[in-house]
Amino acid sequence: MSIRKITNLVQSKTQWNTIVFETGNLKGKVIQNLDFKQDDIDWKKLKVKGSTFLGCKFRKEDAIYLISNGAVVYPRFSKLPYVPHRTSLYTWQELLEPVSDKVGDTVDFKIYKHFMKNRYNPPMEEAMAERIHDYSIDVALRNIIEFDESGMTKKKIVGFMGGHSTRRGSEYYIKVAIAARQFSELGYFVATGGGPGIMEAANLGAYFGNYSEEELIDAITELSELEYEEAGQLDYMCPNYFEVAKSVLGKFPAGKESLAIPTWFYGHEPSNLFACHIAKYFSNSIREDTLITICIHGIVYAPGSAGTTQEIFQEAAQNHYGTTGFHSPMVFLGKKRYIEDTALYSVLHQLAVGRKYKELLYLTDDPDLVVNFIENHPPVLA
Repeated sequence: MSIRKITNLVQSKTQWNTIVFETGNLKGKVIQNLDFKQDDIDWKKLKVKGSTFLGCKFRKEDAIYLISNGAVVYPRFSKLPYVPHRTSLYTWQELLEPVSDKVGDTVDFKIYKHFMKNRYNPPMEEAMAERIHDYSIDVALRNIIEFDESGMTKKKIVGFMGGHSTRRGSEYYIKVAIAARQFSELGYFVATGGGPGIMEAANLGAYFGNYSEEELIDAITELSELEYEEAGQLDYMCPNYFEVAKSVLGKFPAGKESLAIPTWFYGHEPSNLFACHIAKYFSNSIREDTLITICIHGIVYAPGSAGTTQEIFQEAAQNHYGTTGFHSPMVFLGKKRYIEDTALYSVLHQLAVGRKYKELLYLTDDPDLVVNFIENHPPVLA
């Protein structure tokens, strides 16, 4: 079956030259981040009506001609700490790039501070820039996971949800990492919310898909050697939080790919370093829905709090009504949390009576059984 990518985007001069040479028809094409100022282009020979130019540079007279003849030309935004018209997802190296000598003053934190200034009442230009940025992230993400015509992804994506405050080296941190490593080894593509705690554990485990479980446990032991400055301090607030993570990456450089989908809405939480692809959004609602929707092969819920509970019922709603075209496995890793402490599994199990996804619900404390269940319960057409 053919895989649908975003084929109307033109993001390089090579793509541009191919279209101009083959058809000269720009209708329906979105041309992004190209500099035409030094190019001698006879725009009159091209069919420009219905085309869109995002963040491109033009001579003044060329821009006027394009707009006058039916092209949509979005202006370039200035004085922003981020590029709205991105052509790729982020990497942790890009986000953690220092912008000054001050500890913690990174590109990521600079964008977060800028976002927080107008978080509740952004001016129109800022709101447009954020939305264009998030659309660009959408496009870059879809080009990686690749949906086919039925809505199935080329990559077999399994998501992990759970508490951001879960300690490195704790019971469920280790269990999640073990399960994620097995999924990665089996060829699944692990996705998380991209933050610390359970999210880091899953991206870490996926990264170790090329390594043994013993090597993973050794890495977790090193990651747990944190310098707490006060009782109850969250792991990611420790001064050596990134330092030990970078040390692990240095010792185990041949990791496998996984995905993180964080948000600057929770920008005080750093993105973890074990995901190769980081789809970071300004809009938390888009980010949440995107993460849940793409995990068609299943989601694993480790213990968490209100955020994890919200994600459980977001996925339950999609499964209940079949809104994505598929019913997906929902696996609960933590019997005490989901039966004794909250009864969430019991509530969901009752809600699913008479529905196809009832057979896709599972509760266990064993990471091996998590993997076994999802392996043997593929998505079901809605």
